Amino acid sequence: MTPLLRQAGSAAGEAVLGAVVAAVVAGVGLVAFSTVEWPAFNASNVLRALTTVGQVVALGMLVAAIWLIRVKKWPWVAKVLAWGGLSGFVTVTLGMPLAATKLYLFGMSVDQEFRTQYLTRLTDSAALHDMNYIDLPPFYPAGWFWFGGRFANLTGMAGWEAFKPYAIIALAVAAVVAYVLWSNLIRADWAVAVAAATTAVTLAYGAPEAYGAVLVLLFAPALVLAWGALHRPAALTARTVLAGAGETHEDSETRTAGGWGAVIGVGLFLGLSAAFYTLYFVVAVFSVCLMALIAAALMLRERRRALRTQRHRDAAARSTAGGQTGDAATPSAVVPGAWAELWPILVRLITIGAVAGVLALTVWMPFLVKFLRGEASFAGGSAFHYLPETGSELALPMFQFSLVGAFCLIGTIWLVLRVGSSRRAQALAIGVVAVYLWSLLSMTATAAGTTLLSFRLEPILYSLLAAAGAFGFVEGARAVYQVLNEPERMRPVVAAVAVLGAVAFSQEIPHVLDAEITTAYTDTDGNGVRADKRPPSAVSHYAKIDAALRDQTGRPRDASVVLTADTSFLAIYPYYGFQALTSHYANPLADFPGRTAEIKRWAGLKTPEELIQALQRCPWRAPDAFLFRNAGDQYTLRLSEDVYPNDPNVKRFTVAFPKALFEDARFQVTDIGPFTLVVRR
Repeated sequence: MTPLLRQAGSAAGEAVLGAVVAAVVAGVGLVAFSTVEWPAFNASNVLRALTTVGQVVALGMLVAAIWLIRVKKWPWVAKVLAWGGLSGFVTVTLGMPLAATKLYLFGMSVDQEFRTQYLTRLTDSAALHDMNYIDLPPFYPAGWFWFGGRFANLTGMAGWEAFKPYAIIALAVAAVVAYVLWSNLIRADWAVAVAAATTAVTLAYGAPEAYGAVLVLLFAPALVLAWGALHRPAALTARTVLAGAGETHEDSETRTAGGWGAVIGVGLFLGLSAAFYTLYFVVAVFSVCLMALIAAALMLRERRRALRTQRHRDAAARSTAGGQTGDAATPSAVVPGAWAELWPILVRLITIGAVAGVLALTVWMPFLVKFLRGEASFAGGSAFHYLPETGSELALPMFQFSLVGAFCLIGTIWLVLRVGSSRRAQALAIGVVAVYLWSLLSMTATAAGTTLLSFRLEPILYSLLAAAGAFGFVEGARAVYQVLNEPERMRPVVAAVAVLGAVAFSQEIPHVLDAEITTAYTDTDGNGVRADKRPPSAVSHYAKIDAALRDQTGRPRDASVVLTADTSFLAIYPYYGFQALTSHYANPLADFPGRTAEIKRWAGLKTPEELIQALQRCPWRAPDAFLFRNAGDQYTLRLSEDVYPNDPNVKRFTVAFPKALFEDARFQVTDIGPFTLVVRR
């Protein structure tokens, strides 16, 4: 156990220290960016220019770190430069383009709206609650958002305002932790290059979904770690050779952790995935189980080879002894049985699952308890009902005519060439195969009326191929040195190509994220301001609505349920909603279709008394207030329904309430801009 504690403690301590450095670098950078009145990114090239400068500086720090590692000077300086370079790269690549807005990528539109609502909910309270429904535990994993809520509390920000700095700091920390993990698995100088490559690709293709991107950064090194935990070919050889000497394989590994540090590390990664993002967790489990099957098959194959070798040696020994019996004809080793080879893999897999399960229960327990008690059902659950065009085809980035396409192609070639001899290549290749298998399963599931959301795995695929591309580039360059026999002249050339390629791709990241950045400037934030200085949307009236609601109900925000189609109001203020924006992000225990049917029924009533009675008999906590749009003699709500397999998969429709339904002393009606607030007295 001592080697395990020593190895795990050293890696954990380095990860914590690196995370602190990353958080400080990102925090200081974001504060510095916020002190200047910048022009909007979509209206000026100033922020783009400064982003490029910052990226070059960050990449320069990484180059310096690699040089110090290679010349074996000042190892701790090299580590700090790597930590600072990676976290600085994340900060400037995302923070500078967003410096003139308080919103993160995609603002508060579509998917980012419900994510902001979740962060607002857990900023209001540390208790695990559904983001929208007052009477339900969370279904979507709360881990990333819970930590975001604590960050917002610590900094005194509202949830919506904390989203941007928290997302960027979390990505910076994850990039550094990924580097620390890589550096404990491979050469330190290679670790810097691979971490930089995967970080850049993840920012380009995964940053909008920040809570998933932190897992993407860790996915590749976690797979390498998992392969080291499950596939240990030296174990069979050791057990075979040592059996004749009266030793055990465990005796031969007393100076090492025997792979158990990797087992714990993989369990922690899977547990973190379960707490952050269900889909990535399931895909990670799928990948690890696929690894276990392949490891078992390889161990059985090696056992068969060992048996054949033993038989040949025994036959040769008998022949040399002239057919004698006794010690000369006694086998020198005993090959363990098949179960003896498979059992260690199974034990490690079970241990990984146990560690992951303990972490997963920290966020899943409230939901599981309610579900297992039979207090609710999955009526109307449609989280998997989405099939965009990208989900109907296999992603093949290695055939894109672009810089990232060429890099992925290098990675693909390296995987094929080295899968038979490199454990790194084996681990990454299994990850790539797992993504493609999941994609095929997702496409097959469409025949059953659902999908497995394989299109959301593209960031993972890009990250795996980028890691392979980094290895392929380095090993390819070494092969060129050997062929030309001029390493001294070729090394500067390769270094120049690598650095210029890194700068070229880094400059492209804001272009890749152009739509997401633009939306952050065109959406109206929680202060009622558009960062591009254009007139704000109706969101600018939310502050007055909030004040009126608190005044008229006399209750705190989180004690009121509001029925509204303007759910961005719930993303800014922690009121509970009677209905979610769409069924795809609604808690499956909430009965989204049933609630929509109830709203339609209310709209068809004739008198205020009928409405009051219907609200009192509502099977769920009835709304304490309604936030409508004013339309002549009616109040309207824009609701949605799932129309999968169509693409788009959501159909919006209008429900109109006659104003006469609220002409009663038991309702207080207030017009605020284009809205009408109706509060039940």
